[in-house]
Amino acid sequence: MGLFTNFRREKPPKDTESVQFKRWMANKLNEKHIRYVLERENNEERIIGRDGFISVVENDLVVIADGTEKFRTPIDTMSAWEFMSLQGVTITGFDKLTERERTVLAYYIYHR
Repeated sequence: MGLFTNFRREKPPKDTESVQFKRWMANKLNEKHIRYVLERENNEERIIGRDGFISVVENDLVVIADGTEKFRTPIDTMSAWEFMSLQGVTITGFDKLTERERTVLAYYIYHR
């Protein structure tokens, strides 16, 4: 029994396609502050917002930037993964605002 045995991080579910993993990822992304948001479309990326945050609202993951919602997708059907650098996240899902499948990239703000 070590000194830091009670301070272990919760491990993510192994199956990245499972609903449990998607909910775990949404919980991890909740309240992350973001520097800017990009939309990937036809292998091109364009900035759609700056200065915002990611939030879980009821059963949806919402990306808010420039004071407005830029992306809203149901948590149970989305795909989300963090960049290898852990400086942002890619989220793919059915956007309730535009009523189509979208991919957005959100870059985090790190407070030091």
